[in-house]
Amino acid sequence: MADTLIIETAGLRKHYGAVEALRGLDLAVPAGSICGFLGRNGAGKTTTIKLLLGMARPTDGEARVFGLPAGDESTSVDIRRRTGFVSDEKDLYDYMDVAGMIRFTQMFYPRWRSDLAARYLRSFELPADRKVKSLSRGMRTKLALLLALCRGAELLMLDEPTSGLDPAMAEQVLQALVAHVASEGATVFFSSHQIAEVEQIADRIAIIDRGRAVLAGALDDVRAQFRRIQLVFDGEPPEIAPRAPGVVRVRRKGRVVSIVASAGAEAIVDEVRGLGATSVEVEPVGLKDIFLETVAED
Repeated sequence: MADTLIIETAGLRKHYGAVEALRGLDLAVPAGSICGFLGRNGAGKTTTIKLLLGMARPTDGEARVFGLPAGDESTSVDIRRRTGFVSDEKDLYDYMDVAGMIRFTQMFYPRWRSDLAARYLRSFELPADRKVKSLSRGMRTKLALLLALCRGAELLMLDEPTSGLDPAMAEQVLQALVAHVASEGATVFFSSHQIAEVEQIADRIAIIDRGRAVLAGALDDVRAQFRRIQLVFDGEPPEIAPRAPGVVRVRRKGRVVSIVASAGAEAIVDEVRGLGATSVEVEPVGLKDIFLETVAED
């Protein structure tokens, strides 16, 4: 089961006229994982989600979900049936009340979990008789998540799931996602600008920039590989361009040279030790800095 890929793309491309939204995207999301999908605005995250759900067709390349081609009209229906999707807009019917929205959604899903609906209605403190149009943005988000979590979906695809939530609400939603994966065996693929939230619950990440995946893998592995090597000199530092592989970026600031490496930190340290630095320190890099370094402009 752990080796089964729920989401897989190869060379995925999408053009909107002259605009290249995706430029050869490769992704692999194993079953049972929580994968955080990170990228700047306009990097191609929403386009990717639309292609995976069959809401748009690729220009080139392939996308498969549950092993089914997402670009095929008939199989994309099955993909959407087996997927709980929450868009950034949190699409809901304003004229319904909360209970009516739940009953209406339930009719379309034979595997609907009424027990979970009752539990999340209580834990999310959603007023069953309140009209959707009168709900706050945070309440709309929690209702949309309830509808996604209770339909018996094998995959949850979430676009900014905690947008509009205060820190306490966001924490509640994150814990609900983790518990749902643990108890129901679902897979979660979620885009977010909240890097701290991704670091809190994700076990895998994929960072997309300019339509391509620039970093992907198990979060623990990524954090273990990235290191910052900091060299301090007595005077003006020399020009440093390490030849060892794994160098992401070299920055100079006054007497300090900072090297960010995605792998091979020991080899890089061995190479730069003879440059006359008064101190050489190696320290771990958090996900926020990994993201910023990975998508930084050249």
